[in-house]
Amino acid sequence: MTQRIGLFGGSFNPVHLGHLLVAQAAREELQLDRIVFTPAAMSPFKPGLELAPAAQRLRLLRLALAGRTYCEIDDQEIRRGGISYTIETVREYRCRGPEARLFYLIGADHVPQLPLWRDAEELARLVEFVVIPRPGQAFQEAPAPFRSHPLRGFPLGVSASQIRDRVRDGLPIDSLVPPLVAEAILAGRMYSKKDP
Repeated sequence: MTQRIGLFGGSFNPVHLGHLLVAQAAREELQLDRIVFTPAAMSPFKPGLELAPAAQRLRLLRLALAGRTYCEIDDQEIRRGGISYTIETVREYRCRGPEARLFYLIGADHVPQLPLWRDAEELARLVEFVVIPRPGQAFQEAPAPFRSHPLRGFPLGVSASQIRDRVRDGLPIDSLVPPLVAEAILAGRMYSKKDP
């Protein structure tokens, strides 16, 4: 039986309930066997973004995903270092499971840029994109030759940058991230200083 694997890349700086709801919706709507969170070492789309240290982001992911047996974490992009390119991760998964059907979760705001991604034509052959809409936005079909599926999901207008801002402003985040993640962020004084 062909495995259906969802790859969920991103900075996860920090992971929040929106990420978890997206993963759950993708699993249910596309009958995925598992979802692999692949935190980036550095996003090619946000080169100036100062990330929390990789070890801290991985720890928060482990806390957030505890007990979610269909989720796992793959730190290959962090181990590779430098700018994280989706095609490198997808190639690795194609080698691990040549027969697997791969789905890559992507925010709707990235869809128009797909043709500009590294090795875009190869990427279009190897993976199907699951488009995560912003609340209130209509589904945007990926340009050819990319294959895409709309994610109906659970619309939640929350972003990692909003969470970082709330921490810096001393506002609560407990309704936006899992409880253990909120506790770890506050105890570790993560995101508490202003960005340069």
